[in-house]
Amino acid sequence: MPDVEEFDEFYRGSRQRLLGFVYALTGNLSEAQDAVQEAYIRAWQRWPTVGGYDDPEAWTRVVASRIAVSRWRSLRSRARAYLRHGPTDPVPPPSTDTVAVVTALRQLPEEQRVALALYYLLGMPVAEVARETAAPVGTVKARLHRGRSALADLLAVSDLEEVADA
Repeated sequence: MPDVEEFDEFYRGSRQRLLGFVYALTGNLSEAQDAVQEAYIRAWQRWPTVGGYDDPEAWTRVVASRIAVSRWRSLRSRARAYLRHGPTDPVPPPSTDTVAVVTALRQLPEEQRVALALYYLLGMPVAEVARETAAPVGTVKARLHRGRSALADLLAVSDLEEVADA
């Protein structure tokens, strides 16, 4: 178990310097904060080793700067891809039917909702839904039946096939 007090002292004594350094590298305070936080997490995970170094702050500084550079490279790569491929096609808003079905699904018990989503949205057979939910096949069939009936009532649908198509 790492020495909590020793790490806390290290953190309090070095956090401002490290944040200032990474902020100077990135020019973005939130990116710098994220990179420094990640570096301290890694230092804590390895504190029995890092704490024994002559200069644990140097190790943490290198890790934070590498994280910041890695994120910068990732953003640069994404920007290049965006320029190369252009913006993605806009995603149309959900239809009123979709909103109604989702609203109705939220009113169902979780077990029924999960069974319906696995069966109808992912197209899993009943036996696979049973394995996924750790429930007997008969229970899954009952959940599907009850869920369809409840959806029909909530959506005021007379034909259960319309619910299956939604």
